[in-house]
Amino acid sequence: MEKKDNLTNGLAMTGTILIWLPILAPIVLSGIFFLVERVFRFDYLMPAELAFLALLGGSLLLWAAFRAHSHRGLIGWSLVIAAAALVGSQGLAVLTGLASGEHEAVGWRFAVVVSLLAVYVLAVVAVAVGGILLCRYLWRPSTTLPKVA
Repeated sequence: MEKKDNLTNGLAMTGTILIWLPILAPIVLSGIFFLVERVFRFDYLMPAELAFLALLGGSLLLWAAFRAHSHRGLIGWSLVIAAAALVGSQGLAVLTGLASGEHEAVGWRFAVVVSLLAVYVLAVVAVAVGGILLCRYLWRPSTTLPKVA
């Protein structure tokens, strides 16, 4: 039985807001910095630095999706891919010596780590889109037929 109650709606809305923060923060902050300083700077590592918000928001969305019986696959699998890509990119950065500064951030090591980071960001965007779709589903008016006596 699907639940479209206030708890599910709140979980979906809070999760959607939290999941979008790591994606939108570097874009908004670089835009503000450009307007103030007239220099374009984009922190491509910020979504990984704010991963706790993404994972918390994704977990709330997954809980809401299971309660509503909707968009569970998109949210669940994207969240798993995001977590695996984040752990993989940080693990490879440590293993290859990029995290410690043993090797410069150039070449194949850097390309592999940044590619996994890009997979993480794309998976977080997929969870965020799933959150928007779940919210649309939850706030869609019910189309049940009236009961005939």
